[in-house]
Amino acid sequence: MANKDAFGSYHPVINFLYFGILLAFSMLSMQPVCLVVSVACAIVYYIMLKGAKAIKLLLRGMLPVFLLTVIINPAFSHEGSTILCYLPTGNPLTLESIIYGIFAGMMMVSILLWFACFSEIVTSDKFVYLFGRIIPALSLILSMTLRFVPRFKEQFDVVRDVQKTLGRDTSTGPMLKRIRNAITCFSIVITWSLENAIETADSMKSRGYGSKHRTAYSIYRWEERDKGVLAFLLFCGLFLLAGGLSNNLFWRYFPTVRGVLTKPITLALELTFSLLCALPIYLDRRESKQWNSLTSKI
Repeated sequence: MANKDAFGSYHPVINFLYFGILLAFSMLSMQPVCLVVSVACAIVYYIMLKGAKAIKLLLRGMLPVFLLTVIINPAFSHEGSTILCYLPTGNPLTLESIIYGIFAGMMMVSILLWFACFSEIVTSDKFVYLFGRIIPALSLILSMTLRFVPRFKEQFDVVRDVQKTLGRDTSTGPMLKRIRNAITCFSIVITWSLENAIETADSMKSRGYGSKHRTAYSIYRWEERDKGVLAFLLFCGLFLLAGGLSNNLFWRYFPTVRGVLTKPITLALELTFSLLCALPIYLDRRESKQWNSLTSKI
């Protein structure tokens, strides 16, 4: 079972703004220190959210993505001035392409993990709360999309178990028979998902979703703690934006690896980004510590 998260209890505006700033910077920056920090914090936070199940995803999902990127980039990108050897195709294998592949793989893993954390924190009800009145139709579609993958997987497991009792197992028997049974299960789940989407849309329409005079009840309230976190996020976002535009986080990989790491302003930007990445972890640890302190006094 996923662990209770303190950051997820903050206002949806805080959650959405945090991941928006973090993902935007992670996708636009290839600065090595920031990438290492982003990957490390994303791994820790995802494990905190998902518990032991996160280890399985990291080993079976993220590690192959990282290794594949590291291997493929040097094989197809031959830029760089430091030639290590020549491939059987006659193309050079350069040190710069290997280094770039490593950090490109780290960037992909960090973005995927932050998106996974985003889907855990910014749930469909939060998304509808944020955008239901501004873009009701698109908000409904996106909220349905966010919950589609986990519900699709759950329904597929149910259908597979039912089909197994009917002698249509997808894990045993001849390969052709297993493929045919898997296609049958997949077809059933696709039909279910389409019917479910139509029923959801009709249900929301009958309840007046998207109409101008529709009122909405919200369980989210703006609290004092949200103001402090909002000020911190705005400061980090503007500071990182200014640092990026002024080239104080400049880094290149071709034709030679070169960039800025130790300038005072660069160190300040790296520290700011580190604090931003570690914010949910810090809030969770702080709340856990406060809770343990209160329970120990009982």
